[in-house]
Formats: sequence, structure tokens, C-alpha cells
Amino acid sequence: MNVRPVLMKRQRGVAVIIALLLTTLAITIVASLFWQQQVQVRSIENQRLQLQKKWILRGALDWASLILREDAKYSSVDTLDEPWATPLAETRLGQYVDDGLADSDATNATLSGSISDAQSRYNLTNLCPSGTINPAEVSAFANLLKNAGIDPSFAQATADLMADAQQKPDANAADQSAPLPMNLTQVDDLLAVPGFTAKMLDRIRDDVIFLPHATPVNVNTAPAEVLAAISTLSLSDAAALVASRNTATFRNPGDFMLLLHANRLIVANVSVSTNYFLVNGKVRINRAESDIQALIERNGINTNLIWIREY
Repeated sequence: MNVRPVLMKRQRGVAVIIALLLTTLAITIVASLFWQQQVQVRSIENQRLQLQKKWILRGALDWASLILREDAKYSSVDTLDEPWATPLAETRLGQYVDDGLADSDATNATLSGSISDAQSRYNLTNLCPSGTINPAEVSAFANLLKNAGIDPSFAQATADLMADAQQKPDANAADQSAPLPMNLTQVDDLLAVPGFTAKMLDRIRDDVIFLPHATPVNVNTAPAEVLAAISTLSLSDAAALVASRNTATFRNPGDFMLLLHANRLIVANVSVSTNYFLVNGKVRINRAESDIQALIERNGINTNLIWIREY
């Protein structure tokens, strides 16, 4: 029997198998390289989109600051019928881009946002400015909590926690290692108050804020919940007062005091002007989306960005 033809067939079969294996290996390597390249391209693209979003949002903040500065030139009274209070509906930025850039990402970008009066909210910094608890402000916050269906005793607990956090360490104390409580600087920090829950926070989130300094409430922009908190007005009476602002805003704090009648003011003072504004913005570029909130301080015709948070 001649074994040479059999061996040759076997060798050809092995060669075919090796060729198939090498081909499979080459395809796998090439596919892996293409996949890695695709991942890198997508990563670079995401980084570029993030950078573009930040620049658009930065431009929006600059535009908001310009609006606030222009408003300060012509009026010392801040009301909800001024240009800064008009929200920006979702606007496609491509309509402001030259035709030569019609295929760029800018044509797919949209921007929306709004400016709101930060002093229309109750400023929790008023509870304990400079480490000293203000009993009148504690009463005002207790009213706000009570009207929201929350135990008003949390107002005093919040003030106590803020006071403890702002205490200077006692050099003569025996235990120097005991940590001080966390200082409250943003609304979510209320969860550090013992017993305060996220559900409670959701009820008052839109009515409170922490500002860098103690501030009066702007009675031209404050909602009924805040006006009822700083006075002895009921929620229904405060809502009626808010409705009356649609026809006649307050030109000075005295106008507001006249409308209070027998309902006295609990806090020390109120205002018809504002120094702090919240700017909310949302930008979309293709599949990417970002939301920001920023706090802007306005002193006269000068503005200063206090903080910015991205969500």
C-alpha cells in the first residue's frame, strides 16, 4: 500500500486548518483594533461634547449677568415683570450659526434656562448669622415648616446645629479631638439635622436657600409660603396678596407693611430689591445633555459668580 498520497492529503488538511486558524486570529486582532479605535474615538467625541456644553453654559451665565447688570441701571426695584424674570424657552443654537458651519454640532445644540430671585426664598443663613441664633428668624422658619406639614421644632434644631458648627474650638477644653458638626451651606445639608428626612426636604426645597450672608426677603417676588412664614398672614391671605402683585407691585417696604394691617411682620426687615439670583440652564448637543444651577451676586451694576453646580 502506498502511504505517500495519504500523508499528502493529511498534510494538505493540516495546512488548511492552520490557514483557517491564522485567518481567524488575524480577523480577531483586526476586529479588536477596530473596536479599541472606536472606543477611543467615542471617548474623544464625548470629551469634546462635554467641553462644548461647558462653553455654551458659560456663555449663558455671561448673558444672564449682562441682563442683571442692565436691569440694575434702570431700576432699583426687582419684580417678576422685568426682563430677567422671563425664561428662555428651548432654543436651537444652529439658527445663530453661519451657513458654512451648518454641519457642525452647533446646529444640533439647544439651550433653555431661567433666572429667578434667590431672595424670594427664605434664606436659612438668617437663622444663625455669625454664630448667633436669631429667635425671630427661627419663628419664621418654624412657620414655613408648619405650613408645609412638618414639625416646626426642626427650625430650632436647625439653628442649634448651625450655631454648634460655627463655634470656635475651646483651647481649654479637655477633649480637643471631638469633631464639630458639619456647617450647613446648601439645602441638602438639612438632612444632617437629626430626624429631618428627604420627604420633608422635598416639601420645602423650592422655598428655602442658603446664601452667603443674611438677607431680607424680596416681597415682590416671594411666593405665598414665604410671605406667610415671615408674617402672621395665613397661607390663603398670603396667596391673595401675591395675586394682588399682578396689578400693583411694592415700590418700597412701607407699601408691603400697609397691606399687612393687623398681621405683623415677624422678621426684622423685608426688601423690594435683590442682590442674589439663581440661574438655571440646560444644554443639549446630540445625545449629550447637561443641567446647571448657578448663584450670581449683584452689587449695583457689578456681578459675581458665587457658585455653580452641574447635575
